[in-house]
Amino acid sequence: MSIETAKPLADVVEGVKALFAEKFGAAPQCVTAAPGRVNLIGEHTDYNDGFVLPMAIDRQTVVAASKRDDDRPVVRLYSATMKGAAELTIEPDGAELPGWAKYVRGVIDAYREAGVDVPAFDAVIDSTVPLGGGLSSSAALEVSLALVIETLNGKSLPGPQRALLCQQAEHQGAGVPCGIMDQFSSALCHADHVMLLDCRSQQPKMVPFTDPTVSVLITNSNVKHELTGGEYAERRQQCEAAAAGLGVKALRDVTPEQLAANEAKLDPLPFKRARHITGENLRTERAAEALAASDWETAGELMYASHAAMRDDFEITVPEIDKLVEIAREIGPEEGVIGSRMTGGGFGGCTVTLVRTDKAEEVARTIAERYKAATGIEATCFTTRPAEGGRVLES
Repeated sequence: MSIETAKPLADVVEGVKALFAEKFGAAPQCVTAAPGRVNLIGEHTDYNDGFVLPMAIDRQTVVAASKRDDDRPVVRLYSATMKGAAELTIEPDGAELPGWAKYVRGVIDAYREAGVDVPAFDAVIDSTVPLGGGLSSSAALEVSLALVIETLNGKSLPGPQRALLCQQAEHQGAGVPCGIMDQFSSALCHADHVMLLDCRSQQPKMVPFTDPTVSVLITNSNVKHELTGGEYAERRQQCEAAAAGLGVKALRDVTPEQLAANEAKLDPLPFKRARHITGENLRTERAAEALAASDWETAGELMYASHAAMRDDFEITVPEIDKLVEIAREIGPEEGVIGSRMTGGGFGGCTVTLVRTDKAEEVARTIAERYKAATGIEATCFTTRPAEGGRVLES
């Protein structure tokens, strides 16, 4: 097994432009790109007004687009990723759309509600962001489409406003009540930096991650447990119940010590959920300090502690994900592993592991071999450095 390498962005761009010309008979007027993201630490803290520490990955969603030159108020789309087409009216008409096009519907509606004129346009979409692995392929699509609308309209919005409109698009278009992390990451991250995001003030702080001897290894368990759909909402409700029981606006306002002193005020389940959140906020701030100081030992310890809390207190890991983290820990620092944890909403998906760059290939091979021996499942691995957020490539 070898580490998967990203298709170069230039190749994706050329492919999208060629496909646009084939589908619509002319060269596109603009090309935009926005990345997926991985969260190094700070899980389920965003809707608790807490802290998260994501970075953009070098997998992108690329969109080539042009204004339509007729009077039809429609958007025509072709997704190379999904190998399908869709047509949307600018004004919502309630038409049933394929799942991926619902995100586009959401972006169009969010911009129109914000008073931005959305022109009729044609677009071709392609993506190298893995789907369904918790790496925010949806946010990458939303941000790249938002940049298309702004470019064709000639109106550039501030990055935070763009991110919030894309969050609104996910809420309304796809019905997912996500926090702000995914869209802020895709819209605002910088190359060679992670982003410490205060989800209450919505203020991002860029933290240097410039040491070339350390890389981020993302391992997809290729497991996504079937959910009833309510687990995310359940966790959110449990956190809100804990905050109400403690008399605070959000769990951001409680320290681990205060929580322990007030355990009697909460039922056991909300208490466990709150114990993860209060500890995770502290871990996330400390991890940002550790990364800025290249204190890799501390960063690794915090990642393992975060995973344990997600497993035991928040109960969002699954056996396959736990096995991946266990294997990484067994490999250990002498063989190149600094720290590892589940990343994303939970119940499957990916782990994120800090590794020594010169050992990354060997670490990935060992993790994949031991994981397959334990589970019978093939994992897929790739490394990334912190990448640049959404941008207009051609206009």
